[in-house]
Amino acid sequence: MNYRVLLACVFIVLGVHSCADSSRPNYQYFPNMYEPIGYEAYGDSDAFANGIEAQIPVEGSIPRGWEPYDYPNTNEGYEAAKANLNSPLETTKDHGLKGKELYSIYCAVCHGKKGDGQGILMTREKFLGVPSYADREITPGSIYHVLMYGKNAMGSHAGQVNAEERWQIAQHVMELRSKLVK
Repeated sequence: MNYRVLLACVFIVLGVHSCADSSRPNYQYFPNMYEPIGYEAYGDSDAFANGIEAQIPVEGSIPRGWEPYDYPNTNEGYEAAKANLNSPLETTKDHGLKGKELYSIYCAVCHGKKGDGQGILMTREKFLGVPSYADREITPGSIYHVLMYGKNAMGSHAGQVNAEERWQIAQHVMELRSKLVK
């Protein structure tokens, strides 16, 4: 008799198991956890009046960590930055070394390692008339402004270097200028 009960239990277990689909649970307590709904990041939504209102930043808002630059991209803005803009960084050896490293990456190809306007692009005559820092009346503010917007044939480097790095480059350029002017 025990043999018949055991055999019946085996058939029942096999029968129930053969009806189950292992790729889909029989009963789902939280179906959204098993079958997520795919949302488009910028897709229309019925939750807001214009469809995507919650995904657009509030007008006039400023991204975290970004500070507005108050000098316009004009000659007057350049002169104002030259006269009034000062570095918030202390003049330290660490900032000078970082500025030297960044200068060698972004600036030395045109302005030269010494700031004399004899970079590799100048000596190969790809760009002509790159000035020496000794020939220019520059300040850290004017250097920062030129890195921010560019001037003449030099383009903006605001996309390559952040605000702190621009000040570090300005510190190094002023060191180069002091060596050239002697």
